[in-house]
Amino acid sequence: MKNNMRVQLIIISFFFSIAIAAQSTIPKVLKLLNKESVPYIMVDALNETDKFVFLDARELNEYNVSHIKNAVFIGYDHFENEKVTTIIKDKNTPIVVYCSIGVRSENIGEKLQKLGYTKVFNLYGGIFEYKNKGRKVVNNQNKETDSVHTFNKKWSKYLTKGKKIYEN
Repeated sequence: MKNNMRVQLIIISFFFSIAIAAQSTIPKVLKLLNKESVPYIMVDALNETDKFVFLDARELNEYNVSHIKNAVFIGYDHFENEKVTTIIKDKNTPIVVYCSIGVRSENIGEKLQKLGYTKVFNLYGGIFEYKNKGRKVVNNQNKETDSVHTFNKKWSKYLTKGKKIYEN
């Protein structure tokens, strides 16, 4: 079963890469790949006094490079319902889920909705848009950084401010 799932993820990733390569802006990619099943929240709508719990739906290597301050790493490939339900007991807690631009976070947001969370939002444009709008991010030592993990060179075009980090 795990091997079958890996093959499916590889195939999806391949077609996903082809689809995004043809898209030139975050809005176009989101329109193409998202169902808008989880309501978006815009970066500009967030302020310091908001009481959101931020959940980072990227992989650990991405989170370690930078993340939104106080965001909880929940991952994507190895997402576990129990981790979230242990951390966030109140199903009415306002939650903002994010990833690089907002595609993986929509999938995780759907899982949170199925768990009964009622105030789940997908950060429009993800951490890329957050950084593009001049917001601060921190690394795994909780120090402010200009670096953002962009997954690969193709994805890096959507980050317009900050230092682009990727492995391949």
